[in-house]
Formats: sequence, structure tokens, C-alpha cells
Amino acid sequence: MPLARWSRAELARRVAQDPTLPHISASTVGRWLKAERLRPWRYHAWQHIHDPASFLQRARPVLHVYGQARVLLRAGTWLVCLDEKTSIQAREAEQPPRPTRPGKPMLHEARYHRRGARHLFAGLSVADGNIYGTCRSRKCFVDFQAFLQQVIIPEALRRQVHTVTFILDNGTTHAPKRLEGWLQEQERACDGRLHFQVHWLPPNASWLDQIEIWFSILQRKHLQPNQFVSTTALETSLDEYIAYYNQTATPINWTYTIEKLEQKIGAHL
Repeated sequence: MPLARWSRAELARRVAQDPTLPHISASTVGRWLKAERLRPWRYHAWQHIHDPASFLQRARPVLHVYGQARVLLRAGTWLVCLDEKTSIQAREAEQPPRPTRPGKPMLHEARYHRRGARHLFAGLSVADGNIYGTCRSRKCFVDFQAFLQQVIIPEALRRQVHTVTFILDNGTTHAPKRLEGWLQEQERACDGRLHFQVHWLPPNASWLDQIEIWFSILQRKHLQPNQFVSTTALETSLDEYIAYYNQTATPINWTYTIEKLEQKIGAHL
């Protein structure tokens, strides 16, 4: 059957094509599926690991420092997950949203005008959950450098830590071949007050990056529905949300351990 996902009615029609079976209704199919806790319309995506040994080698240090983030901070090492949320659209609806009424949800106009887009460079402090971010019109290595120089490094100096450890994926924005040399230049510019380390995530392992969890929160809590009259309004709104979030920020309750990863990989070998 050329169907990727089945409805109850389609299942009932398929049964009806077999003359040896009784005719049943779609509602009967629904009751049977519910009784057996079957949901044939659901699916989950997954991605297999090409090189388990290499994956473990790069993932172990990341999972280890996640579990030690608070201890490391007290000892002077600040752990920060860095990434960017790209192409955040500023969309202005043709009519402004209509507020909720008794028994009615807020109404949001489906037609809109595009007012531009911004890229949010953000860092998550693993030990305490605080967020640091800045918007840029481009997504280049120089923009990532500017974010570190203008936001992350000053915060590290304010915190009076001696080491900053970054968790990064392999995106071209971070330019792995150029970043580590540039960080050495920043160490010299700080007169040795700061030392930088980088833990590179394995390829295709964004699910191990804690900043992605916060990006999901941002999308659900602030960017939907999308109603921004300009990119300036979008940037201001993002700054306000980050400040609001940080008022009650707490560390992410990270429970995925090295042992769980080893079991996961072992089950698929």
C-alpha cells in the first residue's frame, strides 16, 4: 500500500477488501487500537552512529564535564555550550494578533510580511543555566569571534575564572581549523588571565549539546507565534527574553551519562 501513515478509516477499508473478514467501522478500529495501545500513525526518527569508537572517544569528555560543571566552576573552570540559532524570521502579520476571549484562544493572522532575519549566537553556562546571546545579521566565523570577544570573554573575566571550556559542534561557523589558533591569540591578549579549552562534539551529535535544549525552550516560549514588525524589534525582544529567563535560570537536569551512551552504542553494534 502506498501509505506512509494509516488512518482508522484506511485500516477499516483495507480489512474490508478481505472477503474472509467481517466489515468493521473506523470507530471500531479506533477502539481496538486504543485497547491495544497501538498508534500506527506515529514514528520516531533515529540516526545510527557510523564509527562507534570515534563517537565514544569524543563524547566521553563532554559527558564527563557535564557531570562536573558545578565542581569545575568552584575550582575556576567555566563550562559553556556555544552555538547559533540561525535565520530567526521577523514576520509581521497583515493584521495584529487578536487577544483571547472567554472560550476563544488568541487569533494570529496566517498571512504575514517578511521583515528580515537574524542569527542568534548564544552560550549556555552549564553550571548555573544562565544564557548569554547576541544577534547578528550574518553567520560567519568573524561574527562568532565577535560574540566571544564582546560577550563571553568579558563575562569570564567578570566571573574571575582562570579557564573557559567550550562545548562546540563541527559547524563551519566555528571554523575548527582556525578557532583554536585564534583562542591562543585571545589568551595572549588577556595577559594569561584566561585559558581556553574546546571539547568538540562528535559529528551529528547535536542531541548531546545542552544549548539545543534551550533553543527549543526559546522557540516554544517566545518565538511562537512569530509577530515582529522589524529585525530591531526581534533583537530587542530576544534580549528581553534572555534577561527574563536568567532571572530564574537553573542548570539543565542532564541525566545522560557515559554509561548510558556505552549501552546505547553496544546495543547497535
